[in-house]
Amino acid sequence: MFFCGTRLFAEDEKVLLETKLPMAPLVSGPVFQNTNMESPIKSGRREFYVPVGTTNLALHKPVTASCQTTVGNLAMITDGVKDGDDGGWMELAAGKQWAQIDLQYSSEIHAVIIWHYYYQSRVYLNMVVAISDDPEFKKDVKVVFNNDLENAIGFGKGIDRNYYESYMGKLIDAKGVKGRYVRLYSNGNTVNKMNHYVEVEVFGKPETKLNSIRQP
Repeated sequence: MFFCGTRLFAEDEKVLLETKLPMAPLVSGPVFQNTNMESPIKSGRREFYVPVGTTNLALHKPVTASCQTTVGNLAMITDGVKDGDDGGWMELAAGKQWAQIDLQYSSEIHAVIIWHYYYQSRVYLNMVVAISDDPEFKKDVKVVFNNDLENAIGFGKGIDRNYYESYMGKLIDAKGVKGRYVRLYSNGNTVNKMNHYVEVEVFGKPETKLNSIRQP
């Protein structure tokens, strides 16, 4: 059993995932012509339920990337600030890049929410979200999202759809897979070739403390 406030929960009970959203900006920009598009969110994000005790494990956790930032810094991805206005986002170089969050513990992950730059109508391309206990992602890799239709990233042709960025972020069902590292790939966007992040949240339950010594 599990206490939350004044209520007693069963350990296998699920509760509504709640996360604070930033203010909705006025958004404009070109329409991306693609048959593999999700319909834009108009009436709020769908309800999503997670096990009792699930928290944002990514908050203030260390972030690494495939290249140095060209705007901002990597810590912005997990600083808890979701306002994507001037100074509220970071940028990685053009082309195929990734950012990686170290949760510091192997964890049962139920949802990943990603905020790319959302103040303009744009789509980030060849997105893949993968989870592993291997910091180099050479083994034990679990892909939880893949809309890379061209297999540009190398995880195979994806079946997920492209989507317009929104202040509500993109909620990905991670289905309780386990891992310490969350890696997020992209390959530019429909406005330019750069890769941007405002915030990433990883909701889960920590399970096993792994070796925290930095590996070569």
